[in-house]
Amino acid sequence: MDLDAQQRSTYEAVVKLSDAPFITERPALFSPAAAAQDVANARGTYGRFAQILLPEEYTGWVEESRAHAESCYIGDWTPLHKVSIRGPQALEFLGRLGMRDLSRFETGQIKHHVQLDENGWVASEGVLCRLGREEFVYTAGSCDWLLWQLGQGGWDAEASDISPDLFVFGVQGPASLFTLEKLTGDNLRDIGFCRSRMSQIDGIPVRVLRTGISGELGYELHGSAGHANEIWSAAVAAGQAFGIQQLGFRAQPVQHIEAGIATNGLDYLPASILTPGAPTQFRRGFPGGSFVPVNGVTDYFRKPGELGWGFRNGVPDRDFIGRDALAAQAASGAPTRVPAGLLWNRQDVADVLTSLMVPGGTEAPDQMEIPRHRGPAFDQVLVSGTPVGVSTGRTLSPSLRATISLCVTDPAYAAPGTEVVVLWGRPGTPQREIRATVAPLPFKTDNRRTDVSRL
Repeated sequence: MDLDAQQRSTYEAVVKLSDAPFITERPALFSPAAAAQDVANARGTYGRFAQILLPEEYTGWVEESRAHAESCYIGDWTPLHKVSIRGPQALEFLGRLGMRDLSRFETGQIKHHVQLDENGWVASEGVLCRLGREEFVYTAGSCDWLLWQLGQGGWDAEASDISPDLFVFGVQGPASLFTLEKLTGDNLRDIGFCRSRMSQIDGIPVRVLRTGISGELGYELHGSAGHANEIWSAAVAAGQAFGIQQLGFRAQPVQHIEAGIATNGLDYLPASILTPGAPTQFRRGFPGGSFVPVNGVTDYFRKPGELGWGFRNGVPDRDFIGRDALAAQAASGAPTRVPAGLLWNRQDVADVLTSLMVPGGTEAPDQMEIPRHRGPAFDQVLVSGTPVGVSTGRTLSPSLRATISLCVTDPAYAAPGTEVVVLWGRPGTPQREIRATVAPLPFKTDNRRTDVSRL
């Protein structure tokens, strides 16, 4: 069985047996580039990203977490859900499904596709790429909401799950362009931000996309899973002269928080979890952290404006799911929460990290997973003991030498420099108050739109 067929066969078994016992019934699924990655995976440890197991670290998470700011990395985002949408009404369906205007959506262009439910909560979000007049690919943490909505009928379009058929490699950082031009032998400076086109690596066709998941100049490579090993190895070799790092699963999330980008299933829960379009990729379980919901699970949902994805000039007139709810909210004039960053007090964080080394001390609080908690965690943000917001994604950033997090907060407390307190520790455990200062997002300079003609 060739690699393409092997990946699809194993993927389909994992999806079908998602609730079955691991290994005895449900098989382990690794990246199609696992053989190439194993060469540098000296620790031999793996973390689970959706259905796929990825190497935790290569050289070490600290070095890997700095690579996007100092040189570049190659990281594996193959575990993302990938769906092909085709047909005469594919564009019309996608325009109705998402809140972004697709009327001038060009072939090769990329759009951040934010999909809402009827209440205006974010149900799914990801990257939508137009491949042709009637052909699109949606890549996200989960595409199940899209598949369910299309399955309601009434559209002359069809969708298919192509997740096991494609690899998705991120190459991000100031040296990413040099690495990819050496790798492809192609001048890639015509690819603007949020654009893509085809190229080749040793005769193998790949799509090069210019994206910005790291907040730096960056690209993605998409291609056939059957060639994943050779493309990964070739990219590592091409990047050696530019200081490329292989990015392990442990370091992957650090860049998102630095760039102020919320992650579905980690920094908020999608509203789709209450529907037949619930994500099949997400692990089950209850969020961690000190936050106690008052209104049930919907307190973990977010409106697009709370994540920095709202409209700048008001809710448009065109039709899309959730529009009426957003318009009603805007018309009410009620203040809505806004996104912000938090810089956590160094001494307070150090006190938590060293609490287990204090002899004869009081019971230690929940420890901080480094660099970030693996699953969703929501912490209460307070001012003078009153709840004013919720913190997520607490991360130790080696580049910033700081502990940072995202925050959804009342507008009155969103100004940079505002002093707040993050309540650390699950309810019923010894909790600590961590001082924090509101910071603008992103935490570092946004270099996604770097003028590559000057490089």
